[in-house]
Amino acid sequence: MSPRIALISATTAAIGPAVAGLAEEFPQADPWNLLDDKLLPDAESSGGVTPQLADRVRRLIAHAADSADAVLLTCSMYGFIAEESSVIPVLAPDAAAFEQARARRSLLVVASLESALHDTLSRLDHPNATGVVSSPADIADACRAHTVDAVLLAQYSLTPYAPKLDIPVISGPRSAAAKLKAVVTT
Repeated sequence: MSPRIALISATTAAIGPAVAGLAEEFPQADPWNLLDDKLLPDAESSGGVTPQLADRVRRLIAHAADSADAVLLTCSMYGFIAEESSVIPVLAPDAAAFEQARARRSLLVVASLESALHDTLSRLDHPNATGVVSSPADIADACRAHTVDAVLLAQYSLTPYAPKLDIPVISGPRSAAAKLKAVVTT
């Protein structure tokens, strides 16, 4: 039986890249999509993640734990909840990517939103990381303007643009899928 991986998303834009990451790195996984498309707007209107919103994600994780072998949270805003204990493995969206990124000498973090760039740089804690905000269509040009060892895509929704880059790319979906495979199959 294929391992079932619950993908808990706060936006539909994260679902495709997360499923594609599993298909590439963990093809035997059976993705199960759980979407609460009000998590981001509710956090924005409340000035951040409130205890009630965090509890909502915890309830989604508890629901997933009934039928899944592991959970991947695809929204970094709620990633801190992955560190709490659960009956099944729960992975933050960028934890595995951050592990890979920290091993690089120099790194360019690319985001399409200033808030995503700031959030990623503050949590990454890499001494030689720089960041740039770019529209998805201009990511390749933005990357060519920097000399670095690798690029870290700060958002799942940017993953489809990775093949256009002529530099090693670290993306949350692929890194998370590889980590899930290691955790679930060992």
